[in-house]
Amino acid sequence: MKEESVNLKLDDLDKKILEKLLSDSRTSYQEIARDLIVSGGTIHVRINKMKEAGVIKGSKLVLDVGKLGLEFQAFVGINLVNARDYKTVLEKLKDFPEIVEVHYTTGGFSLFAKTLTKNSKEFHLFLIEKLQSIQEIQSTETIISLDNPVCKEVTIR
Repeated sequence: MKEESVNLKLDDLDKKILEKLLSDSRTSYQEIARDLIVSGGTIHVRINKMKEAGVIKGSKLVLDVGKLGLEFQAFVGINLVNARDYKTVLEKLKDFPEIVEVHYTTGGFSLFAKTLTKNSKEFHLFLIEKLQSIQEIQSTETIISLDNPVCKEVTIR
């Protein structure tokens, strides 16, 4: 499907459909249609339009990473030797299973990465054996997450 270059104007029905899907992406079109008192065909057409426009990019499974043994979450601010090293470093970071998000940022860091590991020892090994061994990285600064009291999906406005 080709993404439209213009933004799709969402109406109230589109927003209600998105809210239903955000609460459970496996909700059937028929169930959404029943709840919103419209036809299943209408839901199908609306969802397809939002997919084609790039508003809906897919659905995902949400895991409890703690139950998978990934109990240590940290954020790493990364400073590059040179700004032109961005693409090279990004390609290397994508290969590390410990890194689950990377943001290109303004402020004190060139990149900001979210990491998940089993414990602090595993994180330490990742930091010194993998991340800090990348020549294009000048320095790193780690912030350890003690808790994640707010974690939610975007609110449709």
